Amino acid sequence: MPRYFHIDEARKLLGAVDRLIGRACLLKEEHDSSAQQMQAMQQRVAEMGGVILDRRRMAEHRSRREEAAAELKAIIDQVHEMGVQVKDLDIGLVDFPTLYRDQEVLLCWKRGEQDIEYWHGLEEGFRGRKAIDREFLDNHHGDAGD
Repeated sequence: MPRYFHIDEARKLLGAVDRLIGRACLLKEEHDSSAQQMQAMQQRVAEMGGVILDRRRMAEHRSRREEAAAELKAIIDQVHEMGVQVKDLDIGLVDFPTLYRDQEVLLCWKRGEQDIEYWHGLEEGFRGRKAIDREFLDNHHGDAGD
């Protein structure tokens, strides 16, 4: 069962979530870069008809990729344990489940935004974000019913 946040609860977690998602974004970039380097090396071998692969460099890239993946998984697990949903690490997008008029919706935040200012329905996604207004604030609540 998901955790439902009142916006004030989500805002209290925002600093910690920002730090974790920031690190996760860097790890994703590192993972992707290592994977691309490995692919480029393999492609070069294929194109050159059997050029000898630099096994040491390949092992270094593989090790970096695996280390980044392991740390990234641990961070994502930590964010999920908080009850926060990781949506897109390319832009640092996360959602905090909440209840609006007793229907599950999502408080939406991405890195670089100063505060949680948007929400959207479960099927609408990022493009369906709506500004949080007084009507929303008056009719949403978290698990505690606040």
